[in-house]
Amino acid sequence: MATKPRIVIVGAGNLGTALALSLQRAGYEIERVIARAPGTSLKKARALARLVGSKASVGLPREVQAEIVWFCVPDGQIEPAGRDLASKIDWEGRIALHSSGALTSDELDALRRRGASVASLHPMMTFVSGSRVRRPQPSLAAVPFAVEGDRAAVRVTRRIVNDLAGYVHVIRKQDKAAYHAWGAFVSPLFTALLASGEQVAAIAGVKRTEARRRVIPILLQTLANYASFGAPGAFSGPIVRGDVDTVQRHLRVLAKVPPARDAYLALARAALRYLPAKGKRELSHALRG
Repeated sequence: MATKPRIVIVGAGNLGTALALSLQRAGYEIERVIARAPGTSLKKARALARLVGSKASVGLPREVQAEIVWFCVPDGQIEPAGRDLASKIDWEGRIALHSSGALTSDELDALRRRGASVASLHPMMTFVSGSRVRRPQPSLAAVPFAVEGDRAAVRVTRRIVNDLAGYVHVIRKQDKAAYHAWGAFVSPLFTALLASGEQVAAIAGVKRTEARRRVIPILLQTLANYASFGAPGAFSGPIVRGDVDTVQRHLRVLAKVPPARDAYLALARAALRYLPAKGKRELSHALRG
């Protein structure tokens, strides 16, 4: 592919929207946006198509010329979508990609059997509804993309990701579930931790919006410390000091918010295992629940 290949995006959700707009800015033609069905799905596809100067449709028309078809649908829809589109066009020589972090390229076996080269290509980035169109999108610059699949497809993904200013690392099929679980810890479950913190702020008399405002400086500094020094060097607070009395006070007041108390116990036990701390024996006893 001497010139930039044309791309079809299947799915106009958060990820599909962010990728389509990023690809267009990087000089790629989005030939078509594919919806799952008439109704809301098609409405979203048409809205995205207008933004990238493309067309929207339900299903792949036979006249599609794109060299790449990129599936940006929920995990459970990847394999059915591939099967559904397998007979719509000639797949020989085309590239089919999906962006699941947990599933492998084998989800697109129906297209592989028809001559496509397939791969999974997952960006380690979060995409939420507020970042789709009307608000700034997450930048894909410096974002790592995990790739596995057929050689020809992997070769093409390297060029695409380079044009997006990200970088590619190869992942083994058997490592994808653990890789995606890792991602869950650093974004969606981290968000759940912040939500739990808001509940604790409430019992301290701080409203949710004010709690969010107040924690931003310490969150940013924690991330800066982690980036500079790693987890051990960024760790602070009563556990690193071996302050058993403070930990016990925390646990007593957290009895008012049992889910947050459970999260505190689990994370504090992890801290004793993975991070520096004084008085680990006494702290372990205090954390027995």
